[in-house]
Amino acid sequence: MLLNKSPFSPAKFIHQSLIKPWQQIDVPLLILTVGVTIFGGIMIRSTETSEVVKDWLWHWLTGGVGVLLALVLARIPYQNWLKFHWVTYTITNLSLIAVLVIGTSAKGAQRWINLFGFQLQPSESAKIGVIITIAALLHKRTASKLEHVFRVLAFTGLPCLLVFRQPDLATSLVFGAIVLGMLYWANANPGWLLLLVSPVIAAILDNLFKPGWIAWSIAMGVVAWFCLPWRKFGISAVGGLALNLLGGELGAFAWNNILKPYQKARLTVFLNPEQDTLAAGYHQAQSKIAIGSGNMWGWGVNQGPMTQLGFVPEQHTDFIFSAVGEQLGFIGCAITISIFCIICLRLLHIAQTANDNFGSLLAVGMLSMILFQTIINIGMTVGLAPVAGIPLPWMTYGRSALLSNFINIGLVESVANFRIRRKYY
Repeated sequence: MLLNKSPFSPAKFIHQSLIKPWQQIDVPLLILTVGVTIFGGIMIRSTETSEVVKDWLWHWLTGGVGVLLALVLARIPYQNWLKFHWVTYTITNLSLIAVLVIGTSAKGAQRWINLFGFQLQPSESAKIGVIITIAALLHKRTASKLEHVFRVLAFTGLPCLLVFRQPDLATSLVFGAIVLGMLYWANANPGWLLLLVSPVIAAILDNLFKPGWIAWSIAMGVVAWFCLPWRKFGISAVGGLALNLLGGELGAFAWNNILKPYQKARLTVFLNPEQDTLAAGYHQAQSKIAIGSGNMWGWGVNQGPMTQLGFVPEQHTDFIFSAVGEQLGFIGCAITISIFCIICLRLLHIAQTANDNFGSLLAVGMLSMILFQTIINIGMTVGLAPVAGIPLPWMTYGRSALLSNFINIGLVESVANFRIRRKYY
């Protein structure tokens, strides 16, 4: 007996093969990130007056590979990463150790591994490993208890120290932003988070204004008294005070013995931008001039004296936003910032609608990273933040960073794709 077979339907085939497997992904998020990547290539091309340099083309090719990886990852249930998070954590740390052993150096830092002609930067992929690790640690044991917070800090401290050893202070700060954002989302007491960052503030105040350092330390002792459980004999208050006094002293030691001269110069120039506009402050000074010269509408793409004459160093990498300001003016800058805000809102939406804590935390980790990098990068180009070497996501030229960002997008899209499908009647 022959079975009746329904005729082949191209529309049904396309839906089953090309649409259904990805029908739950956040399409606006993917479109926006691809659009920013294309726009980044256009801006990179506008900064390269030499026809020999093809960084813009490599940016687009790398972005294309990144999009394919993101789509593949979006089809893999994100819960699988929970099963292998210790493997991911181990690979992350081994890659960072490999940099210190066999890595190549450039501009005073040893951050890259030459792999078949591709300069791989493990600190960028380490961001993915850190996000997965923290999400795995907090998905059942939230940060509402101090022991769970200390557990997260203990496991994220190792990759952070390995990155700092390269030295790569900027990426270490990104790790800190990821940790704080994910702890907050996992119900950590805001007072605990303030105490976590307070030694850094104490270190800065100790070098700038010692009475402010003392006042800050006392204030943190009060915060510790109200937030920490060890109130007997004033242990919590004394601990908060001692933590910040020690932070100030360690800051002074780090300033004199650990920080490289170029790192000191960046910080001091940021605090007093007029002191050295021809050397340490040259990058930031030229960037501000370029952005200011764009006025409302800019000079136009591939136009503008600061860009075309090469006055802004590293404009295709860390200072790509200055090209936007000069060529597209205030309007171009406003639209670019608005797009990044929408990307962050889409990530927040995925975090709020995820099926479980692990997926929600993955999205928040990505959100914390993108938000921090965007604020610091744009801030340093306009003189509101020190020059920290932090890339602008999807726009700065850097193949490792671009691939890592799209891999993160793939993980977050998997969180969106494997949400509970709602039935409508």
